[in-house]
Amino acid sequence: MSVLVTGGARSGKSSFAERLCMQRSSEAWYVATAQAYDDEMRERIRLHQNQRDEAGYLWHTVEEPLALPELITRMGEFYTGTSAPTILVDCLTLWLTNVLLAHEHEPVQVLYDHMDALVAAIQAYPGLLVLVTNEVGDGIVPEYALGRRYRDLAGILNQRIAAICREVFLVTVGIAIELKSKEYRL
Repeated sequence: MSVLVTGGARSGKSSFAERLCMQRSSEAWYVATAQAYDDEMRERIRLHQNQRDEAGYLWHTVEEPLALPELITRMGEFYTGTSAPTILVDCLTLWLTNVLLAHEHEPVQVLYDHMDALVAAIQAYPGLLVLVTNEVGDGIVPEYALGRRYRDLAGILNQRIAAICREVFLVTVGIAIELKSKEYRL
């Protein structure tokens, strides 16, 4: 089963996703997609790691900035026939940033191929998969082309992932609301 947790920056989505994993399983793999390019980011990562360590929950952490679909697929295949572990991915929009920057000068279809691979891996995963993403559609239109491409791709990725997840939570000011059960269908 897949769960998507979305919200704005500093909305509490990562904390909610962690608590959700802790409520639904006895341990989990924490897949971090961030890359520490500077001291400020290294400090953010350190703080997140300390918060998880202090929670009294068994987290197995792996960093995977680019090959996320492959990692999810490998973990799903490894645990075939047994109960697959809970995986928390934090976060999809950072993963998309990494993929976009790695393939910035390639045709946009390359990016869609990466998104297709991620969707397929999520659909095939036999265990609980909690995915954190940023809601980027509520902001202003970026003034530069790469920013607009990123915003558009993030919106498309989030919609595609939300469509295949059983639950979708929007977190704002630390409050989570499950959206799929409230969805208005035309």
